[in-house]
Amino acid sequence: MSIQKPKGTQDLLPGEVEKWQYIEAKARELCERFNYREIRTPIFEHTELFQRGVGETTDIVEKEMYTFLDKGDRSISLRPEGTAGVVRAYVENKLYGEPDVSKLYYIGPMFRYEQPQAGRYRQLHQFGVEAFGAVDPSIDAEVIALGYTFYTELGLKDVTVEINSVGNPACREVYRGKIQEFFAPIKEQLCKDCQSRFDRNPMRILDCKVDQKYGEGAPTILEYLDEECTVHFQAVQDYLAAMHIPFRINPRLVRGLDYYTHTAFEYKAAGIGAIDTIGGGGRYNGLVGQIGGHDQPGVGLGLGLERTLLILQAQGVELPTTKPLDVYLIGLGAEAEKEVTKQLQQLRLAGFRAEKDYLGRKIKAQMKSADRFHAAYVAILGDDELTKGGITVKAMATGEQHTVRLDELVSALARMKEQNK
Repeated sequence: MSIQKPKGTQDLLPGEVEKWQYIEAKARELCERFNYREIRTPIFEHTELFQRGVGETTDIVEKEMYTFLDKGDRSISLRPEGTAGVVRAYVENKLYGEPDVSKLYYIGPMFRYEQPQAGRYRQLHQFGVEAFGAVDPSIDAEVIALGYTFYTELGLKDVTVEINSVGNPACREVYRGKIQEFFAPIKEQLCKDCQSRFDRNPMRILDCKVDQKYGEGAPTILEYLDEECTVHFQAVQDYLAAMHIPFRINPRLVRGLDYYTHTAFEYKAAGIGAIDTIGGGGRYNGLVGQIGGHDQPGVGLGLGLERTLLILQAQGVELPTTKPLDVYLIGLGAEAEKEVTKQLQQLRLAGFRAEKDYLGRKIKAQMKSADRFHAAYVAILGDDELTKGGITVKAMATGEQHTVRLDELVSALARMKEQNK
């Protein structure tokens, strides 16, 4: 029996991986425009980081982390999300004020042990940004705008932004009591997870898909925001409106992580069944201090790339999967083959996408191969042409062909490519 990939993982094959490269390139280019710099953190961290940073009462920490003891008997976990590792790197490497507000982005795999379904894998991939050092609500709006721009520039339609304020610790302490009062009479009817959340983190009950029906009529945190939180939340709305980012307020939006304060948001898009959340984030003003650093405010987002690709496909948005060759070289005869190998290297060094045959096939089969690669030109070199120092170049679109000097092949193809732009 052959060995197969683990459940909840996928192989990204040629023809598909180019779509990933395209959206990753879009993320990098967008971050350059927004002045975010890339950071790369370890795929595994000490388990304590996620317990402290993500929250011990979250589903991620309680149920979904891949955790093991290493040879030094240390508890290690594969990263289930990106923010905690970036915050740890920010603190450990003292990136405070680098150079002003520290604006960072990451792209990479995360790992969660959950039941695989459409757009959900045990090895998933996220694009995320984190900004440290500013309490200004305009940077909350900037982060939201960056994610919205990412989706719309990829071609996604009908993307909606939902926002809420989850307040500060003082607001939440008051709201915690109100939520417990509301759910106390029906506590025994709640699922086991929510019965556990009742004492530890009752706001998370509102986030439960199983017990949504019991949350009807529950008080919202917007009723208990203090002046600071109210002013901040209104300013975020004003900035989003100024940037023409469409949004709606969802007072039941909680998010599944414990570190959020003030702004919380999600992006929604239809296309993959019951799952319509494709990304989200929020502000986390206490997280840097919680992880052990000199406390700094922060705000960020994480966008799921698998879900993004699924919805692009569902909406019929075509992403490029192959890039055509500039030229396919054909050598006829042993000496011609040696020269073709030399010319191939020179073309590649000059920036051309170039290829040749490696299977010893006849010219007809090689021409078919050039066609499959969508080559713009085929350059054919026989021993006779080699003796005369020339090579035949054929334009595949028109069938037009002419001979150029071997030592001028690179410059000749460059002229032809420029003329056909």
